[in-house]
Amino acid sequence: MQKAVLITIGDEILSGNTVDTNSNFIAAELKNIGIQVSQIFTISDEIDTIKNTLSTAFDLGELIITTGGLGPTRDDKTKKALAEFFNDEIALDEVTFEHLKAYMEKRGRIDILERNKEQAFVPTKSVVFQNHFGTAPCMMMEQDGKLCFSLPGVPYEVKPLIKDQIIPYLKEKFNLDYIHTRIVSVVGIPESILADMIEDWELALPENLSLSYLPVGTRVKLRLTASGSDEEVLKQQTENEIQKLLPLVGDHVIAVSEDKIEKILAEILTERKLTISTAESCTGGELAKMITSNPGSSAYFPGGIVTYATEKKIEILNVSKVTVDQFTVVSEQVAQEMAKGCQQLFNTDIALSTTGVAGPGKGEDGKEIGTVYYTIQLHDQQVTSRLYMPHLERLDFMNFVSQKIIQDLVGLLIEY
Repeated sequence: MQKAVLITIGDEILSGNTVDTNSNFIAAELKNIGIQVSQIFTISDEIDTIKNTLSTAFDLGELIITTGGLGPTRDDKTKKALAEFFNDEIALDEVTFEHLKAYMEKRGRIDILERNKEQAFVPTKSVVFQNHFGTAPCMMMEQDGKLCFSLPGVPYEVKPLIKDQIIPYLKEKFNLDYIHTRIVSVVGIPESILADMIEDWELALPENLSLSYLPVGTRVKLRLTASGSDEEVLKQQTENEIQKLLPLVGDHVIAVSEDKIEKILAEILTERKLTISTAESCTGGELAKMITSNPGSSAYFPGGIVTYATEKKIEILNVSKVTVDQFTVVSEQVAQEMAKGCQQLFNTDIALSTTGVAGPGKGEDGKEIGTVYYTIQLHDQQVTSRLYMPHLERLDFMNFVSQKIIQDLVGLLIEY
């Protein structure tokens, strides 16, 4: 099995009210076991649309996974579309009903069991994978050796169904190659120049290895993916190629294992037993969110603070009012005093500070949208930088700036 097709069902996705995170997650999980997603469809919850899309999907791939459109009401169109497409009928599945009953009892909601009983009605030809985190089960149908899984749309229900049940099922049913992936994070080289620098190395890669360029802010992640029947051989093969790559990019490599920049930082902080704190304004807590997204972050992150108002920067972080009056609140000098005050407040080895204008309007001091100053305080050393990103929307601005600051800190720690 090589190709998969994902189908997201629901008007809420098409309207833009809900973001489809399921497809991203499922595609990544399938890639890890050697199944490539060839197409992703987003469609409305209409019987003819679902049937037509299923027909197209079976032409494109051997595995089809649908999410969404499964509800507790009798007008559930997705289940009807599945039954019609596979020339089947819908009937009560007693095992699924007992599972649903136990699920409701455990949550003290047995009073609404009858309202949700429709969830236990499934196509008679389907194999049911019980949902332990919701009421709608996953149904698997087979046609001409090809498989179709129909899942609910709620992400916290989709993830365990995929990871705990569907992926193990696919691995056992099909003889799938091992997939081994390594990430090399490169900074300070534009993607186009980097591609030129490593072109000969890339062209010489073995046939079972592929390279992807994944820009994240000002960092480029080089993802090297190997496939084959022997996992240990793949690991050694990938390591050998990385060792050939490193001399070509020199000091621009900041990591050769972890993917996310916050995980790279976590490894360094843990290894060196360093602590870190944050004082944020325009990033609104995004820095602290990224740092604390790693398990065990309490060992190196005692806390952070969002001093959005100017007076709170003065009151809590001991930023001088004279400094604010002379240089404005969005300035190199204020960023430096914020970092110093944060380091003292939390008694940490490292402190990060941000002050800027995320938009949509100009700052109170007239600074342009997209302007930000940030300081990295490492022991007694201070490094302050300025960014100007007027083209980014507010949330994208917060994320980009936070990514860049952590990336700069990683680079600083590597050289320290």
